[in-house]
Amino acid sequence: MSTYARQRRTHLEALAGQLPSRGLAGRFLIKDNPILWVWNPRTGRQTVVFATPVKDGWLLLWARGGQGDAEHPGPAAEAIKSLLGTEPEP
Repeated sequence: MSTYARQRRTHLEALAGQLPSRGLAGRFLIKDNPILWVWNPRTGRQTVVFATPVKDGWLLLWARGGQGDAEHPGPAAEAIKSLLGTEPEP
């Protein structure tokens, strides 16, 4: 695994560690270029999260324009919880 992929995985692991306390689950996809699949078992809603380098560090990105500072994964986990927390439409 490249240095870039290891850094990406480190940031995604920090986010993954925040998920269970918020009722969310996560699983890593693509071993050499990690992506975190996140879902809410209660609602069935899901998204994927990417970590990407930016000028001042790393950013976490997910569907519907979501983004958060990878150095502070708690607020990102809260935002993802809000995104996935609503009941699916009938």
